[in-house]
Amino acid sequence: AGGSSEWREFFWNPRTHELLGRTAASWGLILLFYLIFYLCLAGMFAFTMYIMLLTLDDYKPTWQDRLATPGMMIRPKGNQLEITFSTSDTESWDGFVHNLNSFLSPYNDSYQVQTNDECTPDEYFIQEDSGEVRNNPKRSCQFNRTILEECSGVWDRFYGYDKGQPCILIKLNRVIGMLPGKDRQSPYVTCAAKREDSDKIGLLAYYPPNGTFNLMYYPYYGKKAQVNYTQPLVAVKFLNASLNTDINVECKVTSNTLAAGSDRDKFAGRVSFKLRINDK
Repeated sequence: AGGSSEWREFFWNPRTHELLGRTAASWGLILLFYLIFYLCLAGMFAFTMYIMLLTLDDYKPTWQDRLATPGMMIRPKGNQLEITFSTSDTESWDGFVHNLNSFLSPYNDSYQVQTNDECTPDEYFIQEDSGEVRNNPKRSCQFNRTILEECSGVWDRFYGYDKGQPCILIKLNRVIGMLPGKDRQSPYVTCAAKREDSDKIGLLAYYPPNGTFNLMYYPYYGKKAQVNYTQPLVAVKFLNASLNTDINVECKVTSNTLAAGSDRDKFAGRVSFKLRINDK
């Protein structure tokens, strides 16, 4: 009983009017101290964030610790970078066709003519700022869908999937300010089967010719500065790949300024995928 009485008196002492051992004035002072303390911390945090934001550029990263070589990706991606379908089963490749149609819709010639410029091939499209005066929004070069010819979806609306001659689109990841070539030599894509499948891949056709990412689409100035930028593509068409078997394919970019891809990063300057074409 005595212990219970002491606990109640500690919680509230009616004689000294203390709550948990402190008077109202003491509680007021300590709460005021912590209020001021945390307001000062919040103010310091807000001030440091403000100073940091002053160093940032809305159009270009202040620091750009990028890979020596940008990554690559394919369209359609399929499941886990696997393109598997049967020529006789429309449903097996209809999703790939819809994926490509959706991806290529911004590349329609009519849209490109309205929004982008016709540029000089094999030359960088440099658009520098004038001191503190921004040269924004920056213009972009046309990449017309019909450049992809047999893989444009214009002449062959099924992109060859119904004939067992599928088209795969390849894109190089965007990197602000990257200059991927010199001496008017554009980077280009080559695809080949892994060693064990070298006799299965057959002939390949590249669009645009030679599979190049033309220099006129570089440098890229960022999404905010270059709102209508259209990323260049390379299409690879498999003309007579072996049927009913897995083919492990690797596509890589070759450039006279970009470093060769590293074994530690399988997407640096290259992309690997599995292709299987069934005929029943």
